[in-house]
Amino acid sequence: MLPKPRADLKPNTADFERIPLVKPTGFREYDARWLFPQEINLLGLTAVGLGMATLFEERGVPKRIVTGHDYRSYSASVKQALINGLLAGGCEVHDIGLALSPMAYFAQFDLDVEGVAMVTASHNDNGWTGIKMGLNRPLTFGPDEMSRLKEIVLSGTSKPAGGGRLIFVPDMAERYMRALADRPKLKRKLKVVAACGNGTAGAFAPQVLEAVGCEVVPLDTQLDYTFPRYNPNPEDMGMLHAIAEAVVQHKADVGFGFDGDGDRCGVVDNEGNEIFADTVGVMLARDISAQHKDAVFVADVKSTGLFMTDPVLIENGAKTLYWKTGHSYMKRYTFEQKALVGFEKSGHFFFQPPLGRGYDDGLVAALAVCDMLQRAPDKTMADLRRALPKTYQSPTMSPHCDDEKKYGVVDRVVAHYQKLAADGGTVAGQKIRDLVTVNGVRVTLEDGTWGLVRASSNKPELVVVVESPVSEANMKAIFADIDGLLSQQPEVGEYNQKIEV
Repeated sequence: MLPKPRADLKPNTADFERIPLVKPTGFREYDARWLFPQEINLLGLTAVGLGMATLFEERGVPKRIVTGHDYRSYSASVKQALINGLLAGGCEVHDIGLALSPMAYFAQFDLDVEGVAMVTASHNDNGWTGIKMGLNRPLTFGPDEMSRLKEIVLSGTSKPAGGGRLIFVPDMAERYMRALADRPKLKRKLKVVAACGNGTAGAFAPQVLEAVGCEVVPLDTQLDYTFPRYNPNPEDMGMLHAIAEAVVQHKADVGFGFDGDGDRCGVVDNEGNEIFADTVGVMLARDISAQHKDAVFVADVKSTGLFMTDPVLIENGAKTLYWKTGHSYMKRYTFEQKALVGFEKSGHFFFQPPLGRGYDDGLVAALAVCDMLQRAPDKTMADLRRALPKTYQSPTMSPHCDDEKKYGVVDRVVAHYQKLAADGGTVAGQKIRDLVTVNGVRVTLEDGTWGLVRASSNKPELVVVVESPVSEANMKAIFADIDGLLSQQPEVGEYNQKIEV
């Protein structure tokens, strides 16, 4: 039995080598993320694995779990420590080696295995590690499972059990890529930029796109865990700008950007314009709703208002529901509502049967864009973008805020706008038309301009997004109001990127 984890251990001490270190804030709403080794050590990861085995037993789920790891210098050792705990807890572990998160989700179906524990920090900076977990495919843990796992691990009450077994699956990457390519070849000749930010997707994305008939221009596809140019994050303007340059230089039809674990996809059109993922979602929803009558979609609260107001979607009889941001929330809600697709502004897209298996896969999203272009042979990606009603939208902006403080800050922001709405006050010179508080607060003004503030689910940050269907000035005006309010909160720090007002 492992000693009870502690949160105050320091590296390069004897206790660090014999006692699990687990910082409680690493257990987030639906993922686990820690700085390694400052916030979790290898024994701490073994404790997490043992805790997962205990949780599976509590929930009556067979203790069979797929494991994989992303391409970071320490991910293989992190995964091995996790596996040690899973085996000690009596799990049958199917290890698929270096993998994308959607490859691990695919393996659950392909191997008929109930659980998953994918070691990845996704697009987080180097130094971070994490685990995406699930016990009921295609879903991943939500707050209920995460809070219970946290209790089990931090209490140190997990007990070893017999019967653990490790099975290495050496060919899962080939099986995954073969399954994605098992479809008719594209009839429209498409030249695509595949940008991977030197992350894990570089080992898989170009091959899949080539296999379906694309001419591929690789960009930063050589695996390099130092991420020498930028973090593999398709919401990062640095990555989007690099894709745009490559698209223009190579006269490509479209540019795709994949994040560090391959479950998200960013898009740049043939003219080098970066298209935010929620706008891509509207374009795909137009295409899909033309094929599927009365289609139901889900969009997260960070996403554009066009899902509700676009005339083509209305004409096609499509219905869109807004829900909480976060891949586990969106995956579960899309599944529960039997929606065709869930679209998240960060680039997580969830294609349900018959279009997919319900989990988020950046390559499935890229193939959907290729299919959309094939069904519009006389249109370019830029043509399809221009066909949408004009809106003025910000990128996702994230000011620093400590994990222990961010939810309190958001609570104060929500209360501020609720009181303002109740008192008939104004924001940026307009009355508040609507407040959505399912996930932070989304403030919508009389002319449809809106702004969102929420707590990041996987980093010590807040999340801010603004949009106006009327003008750039109105978009900047609501951001100025939100930014002014946040500047009054001493816990809020610098932004990762920020629009000028």
